[in-house]
Amino acid sequence: MIEKLGHDVQFVDYHVCPPVVQDASESTNKLTRLFKKGLETFAFNAPLQHKLAFIKYKKNYAKKYLPLLGITNDYNYQPELDYLVIGSDEVFNCIQKNTNVGFSPELFGADNHADKVITYAASFGNTTLSKLQQYKKDTEIASYLKEISAISVRDHNSGKIVQELTGRSPEYNLDPVLAYDYFNECEKIPDLEVNERYLILYAYSGRITDAEADWIASYAKRKSLKVYAIGGVQKCADRFIDCSPFEVLAYFKGAEEVITDTFHGSIFSTIAHKPFTTIIRKSLGNSYGNEEKLSDLLNRLGLDSRMTYKVQDAARINSNLIDYAAVDELIARERLHTMRYFANQLDS
Repeated sequence: MIEKLGHDVQFVDYHVCPPVVQDASESTNKLTRLFKKGLETFAFNAPLQHKLAFIKYKKNYAKKYLPLLGITNDYNYQPELDYLVIGSDEVFNCIQKNTNVGFSPELFGADNHADKVITYAASFGNTTLSKLQQYKKDTEIASYLKEISAISVRDHNSGKIVQELTGRSPEYNLDPVLAYDYFNECEKIPDLEVNERYLILYAYSGRITDAEADWIASYAKRKSLKVYAIGGVQKCADRFIDCSPFEVLAYFKGAEEVITDTFHGSIFSTIAHKPFTTIIRKSLGNSYGNEEKLSDLLNRLGLDSRMTYKVQDAARINSNLIDYAAVDELIARERLHTMRYFANQLDS
């Protein structure tokens, strides 16, 4: 979308710093983390063949697909730029224990070498203002945000934090997977030949409980659907699908229906015009929940009726038709808003 406005684009890396939330079980050693992830995969209640396929998928993913974005093995730290765009996704989610991300000021624009810094659809995820205050990071974050020329967020929680810390009202923009019209503009989405009807279960490994998986298996069987797991291994899956980012969209397009507990699983379902159910997970303590961003997303799209805390509700929810003409009209307006935002901020 930025290239359409006549700009050259490069991807900028950030230095990973120690996390604010300390957890002795989270190692900073990359090999140790990879080994631990492998052990976690084998501990999941899922078919062994799927676990092996998942490990292979994770091992090869970056090597296979990052070159599509022009990303190489060389890190691009603090380059000289006309504009630095931060986002989207959870670039502001700084109160967490993930050592892969940590508390990294560069994600808030610190120490940049750009003439102008803006954000696009940035999210604090499940970092709240109270958490920033609890860990005494609110003043520091405020100082970074005040230096950013234009702030765009994608959800109410993030907007509230920006408003409280800076006194400025941010722009609200769609996540890029909604803002870009993949099915009409992207020529890389393949036509798949799948000779069976299937339901997509799109969730991280280990987040679907055994009880939820058993219900999903029974539900799919009643409807004569195979369960395709994308993005993680699942106890109830008939197939684990190792696919490219473009094939993900193709699989969603061909699905009969979807059950997910993720932000982008909900978005993929929406742009593919599928019946879907989104399971909401509450944040408890330092555990990772999705309620802030998912409830905001679906409310904005007029799809709050697709949310539930109980997977059993999927039988009712997925039987209800969605007025995708109304959803598409809303998304079309927001896509114009996105392009106006970029045009205004990157030419000023």
